[in-house]
Amino acid sequence: MKKGQQYTGTVEQVSFPNKGIVKTEDGSIAIVKNVVPGQKISFSVKKKRNGKAEGRLLEILEKSPLELETAPCKHFGSCGGCTYLNLSYETQLELKAGQVRALLQPVCPSFDDIFEGIKPSPNQFAYRNKMEFSFGDSVKDGPLALGMHKRGSFHDIVTVAGCKITDADFSDILSATLSYFETQARHLGITYFHKTTHLGYLRHLLIRKAAKTGEILVDLITTTQITEETQLLKGFCDCLLALKLEGTIAGILHTCNDSLADAVIDQGTETLYGQSYFYEELLGLRFQISPFSFFQTNSLGAEVLYETAREYVASAGDGKLIYDLYSGTGTIAQILSPAARKVIGVELVEEAVAAARENAMQNGLHNCEFLAGDVLKVLDTIEELPDFIVLDPPRDGIHPKALERIIQYGVEKMVYISCKPTSLARDLEILQANGYVAERIGCVDMFPGTVHTECIVLIQRNLYNDNI
Repeated sequence: MKKGQQYTGTVEQVSFPNKGIVKTEDGSIAIVKNVVPGQKISFSVKKKRNGKAEGRLLEILEKSPLELETAPCKHFGSCGGCTYLNLSYETQLELKAGQVRALLQPVCPSFDDIFEGIKPSPNQFAYRNKMEFSFGDSVKDGPLALGMHKRGSFHDIVTVAGCKITDADFSDILSATLSYFETQARHLGITYFHKTTHLGYLRHLLIRKAAKTGEILVDLITTTQITEETQLLKGFCDCLLALKLEGTIAGILHTCNDSLADAVIDQGTETLYGQSYFYEELLGLRFQISPFSFFQTNSLGAEVLYETAREYVASAGDGKLIYDLYSGTGTIAQILSPAARKVIGVELVEEAVAAARENAMQNGLHNCEFLAGDVLKVLDTIEELPDFIVLDPPRDGIHPKALERIIQYGVEKMVYISCKPTSLARDLEILQANGYVAERIGCVDMFPGTVHTECIVLIQRNLYNDNI
């Protein structure tokens, strides 16, 4: 295969997270994203390294037998948010379980004996409680757009009103915001932030909505390139407050972000209306959530995940001192606290730690302690040794030095929750090389329609091969 040339082939399998293994008619192999097994496609080779070719999808020549006749979302294919919406939900679950098996079976030879399958999300659609929409245009120099990045594009934006993984309130707020700023663009010359020139005002629209309480938080993220914006932002608030929504707007915020990165970065937030937080409920507990604090994006799916974690922890016995590492806003710690003697949570983001402390107090939980800082550094300051450790690290997994420190505690059991099974496989290999074995493995589909899934593993110290 040569860079720039076009080929046709059949997708033989898709490995995590989104790597289609395509075999051409002459037997060559290439990796192409955004495909499903069984499709016949055309692609162009965009990169070749170490004998491996990576291709860009050009056209689906023949549909896969696995595909639905019509995808349930009108934006599917153009929007880069979802990859598996053209598959039935049962097929999605089978595909994700197979991908996890392919990654973990080489690490855990007993995988098939201990794998408990994948638990579905309670809702296949309208499950997301958080969306970050981008301002831009759908084509170069086109009209203002607000939504998700076009599949395979760094610049183009697809306006995704009617998105199937959110509910109608998200679409109504998105449409009202776009309409308002379209008008302001004509009258005041307001533009979106251009990634190349670094000029422009509008950057992102962040919407969070609680599944249980129905409370909504809206945050408009802009640059500081407009100085007189009081009336502009007041009009934005009035526009949103006039909407007839199923939920209730708890707060409307404005965040400034002059960084060059294409990401939502808080460089100062003001409250335009209401309050700077909202409340969500999980498993009978109430949590205060701010615009940038980590909270699982599928509230009902999170209940399934945390119920599973609680079951795994309970199997190790009650009355333990538990470390909840990478604890976020303390959801896991508080859900586990009734069965624990004490839970100590460690989280890098100070805002999340403050929210965790407030939530524990509001829930009447007095055996939770939350510490802010890097896990590796904070562990050396804790005098009380753990009986049990819960790990819920970021996507990239646990830093090797932190994992080494965790292993040194020699606890009998741990629970590892992961949103990236490739990172999990790497860390499990290290844990097993240091005297631990996987006892139970399960998955919870927190992200229907997408390539992602959540894994949870109960890990036990192997007393017959103890290298600790």
